[in-house]
Amino acid sequence: MSPNIRIAIRFLTANKRAMAMSLAGIIFGVAFFIFGQAQTSGFEQFFVKTILGTNGAIRVQDRIRETFTTMELENEDGSSWVIENTENFKYIEGIEHPLEVIQALKKFESVTGISEVLTGSVLLASNFRSYTGQIFGVNIDDHIAVSDLENQIVFGDLNDFRSKPTGILIGAGLARLLQVNIGDTVIMTALGQNNRYTIACIFETGVSDIDRERVYMKLSEARSVLQRPHGASFLQVNLQDHNRAREEALHMTNTIYYHVASWQEREKSWLDAFLVLRVSTGLTVSTIILLSGLGMFNTLAMLVLEKTKEIAILRSMGYTRNDIASIFIWQGVFVLLAGTSLGSILAVLITYGVSNLPFRVTGIFSTDTFVVHWSIWHYVAAIVTASVIVMIASYIPARRAARLEPGDIIRGTSQ
Repeated sequence: MSPNIRIAIRFLTANKRAMAMSLAGIIFGVAFFIFGQAQTSGFEQFFVKTILGTNGAIRVQDRIRETFTTMELENEDGSSWVIENTENFKYIEGIEHPLEVIQALKKFESVTGISEVLTGSVLLASNFRSYTGQIFGVNIDDHIAVSDLENQIVFGDLNDFRSKPTGILIGAGLARLLQVNIGDTVIMTALGQNNRYTIACIFETGVSDIDRERVYMKLSEARSVLQRPHGASFLQVNLQDHNRAREEALHMTNTIYYHVASWQEREKSWLDAFLVLRVSTGLTVSTIILLSGLGMFNTLAMLVLEKTKEIAILRSMGYTRNDIASIFIWQGVFVLLAGTSLGSILAVLITYGVSNLPFRVTGIFSTDTFVVHWSIWHYVAAIVTASVIVMIASYIPARRAARLEPGDIIRGTSQ
């Protein structure tokens, strides 16, 4: 161990109470910074997983058609010329020839599944009450490939849905509103026609708005109910890497000339809200580390004043300005290493403990516990933040100590 480090330890233990307070602040600041990021990121990741499992990574809908605008102008000599604008376009609702679009999408290597979906509003009536629902006509095996529907079944068996021509899948929220269960029948009214269907399964996505209105049925039955023998409302597409949905959506739009919406585009408002929450949480908790850094700065500054004679003796013994500065820098390093290490351990314990607490959340998603996301980058961010604050707090007193001259200290004129 070098003499500078030994002297730094002696100086550090000379003010144990003040240093302990600064150390405690850094420990709790680092721990709560990591826990805050783990919690907010956890809920964001869970939301993304829920959305991908319900509405897929990409949705293809509405054909894009260019509209040509022309304007004829006349020159002074009587000749005329025409201005054409081909940049305008409009959307034509739905997909007229879904099979052709599906074949085009299958040529993309990133696509792992495509589901043709036909939607429409209907009135569902049980023996107790009536509610408006949204039917989704699908080929069930295709839709399972682009969603988590198979894992979202809470009551019933998908094989019953496959075997019953009039079987339907109904959301748990809608089932509660209609007061129905597996095997019960409901009357579906659309376009003035009434049809009777049997509830084969009840599913729960965790998204309350979906669970209160969505009903899955066979695509052929949906065509009969909605009287749409051809076409589709949209195509739900799954990708190998959902993080590349934006790039793939742009490529698909330019290729098939349909409006292609990635999950990031569809859920932009929620993703922005999670980002703001994550940043605000980080900034708020960082104030604990900042206050600890200010306390440490004050402690080291007072230590410089208290140890002026010792500094003069060290300088007279041949210690350079860099040696004196390193003594005070090392004190900050020791506090930083202890604070970040113990803070990281405390963060692991808090995060693990909270993740096992029962906590019912419903709304944009549903969960029975706190959701956390374990990431090494949360620890890196906390350590970097603490390092910057602590080293700045250590550098200023160290610089001041290094500028002290032995002669000025003896004469009492040091500043």
